[in-house]
Amino acid sequence: MSTTKKFAGALLVTALGVTTLGACGGGKDKPAAGASDAPKSKTVTLVSHDSFAVSEPVLKEFEQQSGYTVKVLKSGDAGAALNQEILTKGSPRGDVFFGVDNTLLSRALDNGIFTPYEAKGLGEVKPEFVLDGQHRVTPVDSGDICVNYDKQYFADKKLAPPQTLDDLIKPEYKNLLVTENAATSSPGLGFLLASVGKYGDEGWKDYWSKLKANGVEVVDGWEQAYNERFSGSAGGKKAKGDRPLVVSYASSPPVEVLYGEPQPAEAPTGVSTGTCFRQVEFAGLLKGAKNEAGGKALLDFLLGKKFQEDMPLQMFVNPVVKDAKLPELFTKHGVVIDKPENVAPDTIAKNREQWVKAWSSLVVK
Repeated sequence: MSTTKKFAGALLVTALGVTTLGACGGGKDKPAAGASDAPKSKTVTLVSHDSFAVSEPVLKEFEQQSGYTVKVLKSGDAGAALNQEILTKGSPRGDVFFGVDNTLLSRALDNGIFTPYEAKGLGEVKPEFVLDGQHRVTPVDSGDICVNYDKQYFADKKLAPPQTLDDLIKPEYKNLLVTENAATSSPGLGFLLASVGKYGDEGWKDYWSKLKANGVEVVDGWEQAYNERFSGSAGGKKAKGDRPLVVSYASSPPVEVLYGEPQPAEAPTGVSTGTCFRQVEFAGLLKGAKNEAGGKALLDFLLGKKFQEDMPLQMFVNPVVKDAKLPELFTKHGVVIDKPENVAPDTIAKNREQWVKAWSSLVVK
């Protein structure tokens, strides 16, 4: 697999643009040894966006201990996958849905596609991630959408990289930033929401007017922004872009180290920690699931320490369980975002369409 494809799979937590269908772990159904009262179905199906990943040993351990075979049905980006579940409400394609985030959460809950279930281990989840008191969804991971910068560019220019949203509209950073379209890209939408969280429902428009005047470039999606327009990406590209600032993820520097060719000792990119919006991803038991018992067991597994500690190097997101340890790659090359911007899910649901429409008119026209 090329470095570019690895980056796309690793970093786009919710925003892959290509719709595919796939499955893994599709072995024959068979009951667990000694499980005379086992459920009729021994296959449990997880419906997800394209970026879901788990290491084979961790998945196999769950299958062996539970007696279930896990089938993963990947259905494009998070929005496309959620749309399909809303359309098939009551007759779902699987048992558990993974990948609805806080930008889409209210839409999923309002459409009633989930059956409440309080997963084992929920008490070990950090309280700020538990956004549904009815337990229709279970928090699984978090990640921060942030501006990344090309360290070499700023060192060569003897210019301090920007650290805040306010910095990005300063003259010294004119024509340096590329971002994704908020109407077509999850990180693009997250960056818009960061400005809403920072400046409020009125102030964000003025901010984007200033950002536009300062030469921000808008492209359709993350792949184009990061691998083609950004000057700091390893990305598998021979030709570098000319923009040393890009909207990506706080986990991008560890990915640069892991997939760099050759592997660098230090991450070539940094994170502007005052520009971030926090995404939280959830999973839920689908209403009408054929294997409800298996779905509950799978949700328990997603909150288990084995999966939570496996997840960072599979999907490049952070665990939500308090005692889950991050891999050294994250602790050495990543950053901790102490104060990301947040917008309540119901506020996002109420205003998302009009915000995106206003943003498009202001920035893309």
